[in-house]
Amino acid sequence: MKIAVVGLGYVGLPLSLQFARADVKVLGLDVDQKKTDALNAGKSYIKHIESSEIYKVVKGGAFSASTDFSKVKDVQAVIICVPTPLNKNREPDISFIVETGKSVAPYLAKGCLVVLESTTYPGTTDEDLRTVLESGSGMKAGEDFHLAFSPEREDPGNPESMVALIPKVVGGYTPGCLKKATNLYSKAIKTLVPVSSCRTAEATKLLENTFRAVNIALVNELKIVYEAMEIDVWEVIKAAKTKPFGFMPFYPGPGLGGHCIPIDPFYLTWKAREFEQHTRFIELAGEINTSMPNYVVGRVMEALNQRRKSLNGSSVLVLGLAYKSDVDDDRESPSYVLMDLLKKRGAQVSYYDPHIPVIRPSREHGHWAGIKSVDWKPETLRGFDLVLISTRHKATDYEELAEYADCIVDTRNAMEGIKTHPGQVWKA
Repeated sequence: MKIAVVGLGYVGLPLSLQFARADVKVLGLDVDQKKTDALNAGKSYIKHIESSEIYKVVKGGAFSASTDFSKVKDVQAVIICVPTPLNKNREPDISFIVETGKSVAPYLAKGCLVVLESTTYPGTTDEDLRTVLESGSGMKAGEDFHLAFSPEREDPGNPESMVALIPKVVGGYTPGCLKKATNLYSKAIKTLVPVSSCRTAEATKLLENTFRAVNIALVNELKIVYEAMEIDVWEVIKAAKTKPFGFMPFYPGPGLGGHCIPIDPFYLTWKAREFEQHTRFIELAGEINTSMPNYVVGRVMEALNQRRKSLNGSSVLVLGLAYKSDVDDDRESPSYVLMDLLKKRGAQVSYYDPHIPVIRPSREHGHWAGIKSVDWKPETLRGFDLVLISTRHKATDYEELAEYADCIVDTRNAMEGIKTHPGQVWKA
């Protein structure tokens, strides 16, 4: 069997490798020629994916990459793993899905299966994508070709997370489409979870990430409340999670990051308005989470004021640009929001991230593109008025930080258990 995976990023590339390891021939498609060239040379551009893993499947003939979408004519299934961001008005942008549909539709063979994995609102697969595929191919979904949705469940940076072992939710446009999709994924994934429709599968993914967003908002709000009471929320969570039932730990931070949690709830609230439904609970959680960078900057100002310094004119080092620990993924990272807020208030802002040596161009934060991470040296750390810990990386030496930095604002509890002097560390 030969399949195509469209979009070779943090979702599409691991999925491609898993299918290739399962003896399915994979054609990786992407619009970025640099990516396809690197992959065909056996080189990885994602930190947690080893080049050796790519080289192995390329050399064995199980995987190849291309920018030529006409090659879809030779495959039995197409899996779409493209971005679904928000536009400047914070509304769903499914243009990448639509454009991918237009690119593959003319080349679909009769009987081919198309699966969408990109997180989106219910109805995208059986309405938007189906319409594009049918009009571009001249065929009918459920009759001439098969259509399904199966949400991605990637956890970058977690060494225990393996594509083959994460249960896969699958929903089909028709029962026949569902059967075709489960047959495909059963070749590479151990456990499948079939559901009644594409919309149910789409809604499942939104529930998973909205659940996380709401609970993170809760602990973010409690962090501020407990701070006023002089109670350490991290200690509270540590104690609460000893309860063996009825509690799941979530942790506060400087805001939400990544391609899922800050975005997916807005896809649901936007779609709900079409049905005259109001998602007050979700929207409140969004307000709390998006307000966290302002709270952190307030704590930065307090810490500087204690040293008779103003934020305007002070030099601030932001530690961690990635949106989560131990990855090189900076999509939707709250660090960028913090840097923008600090710079707007007159601070001289630099960053350090061992996994992101230089800021890559992006739609949202293009004004920071090309800025390089500072070197990790004692004299560098001593030169800043304040160090703000935004992302906690294992590769960062926080004991050295305590030795050389005079003022630290910690949003990730990274300084816990490290010897510091009174007034040196502020939690935020």
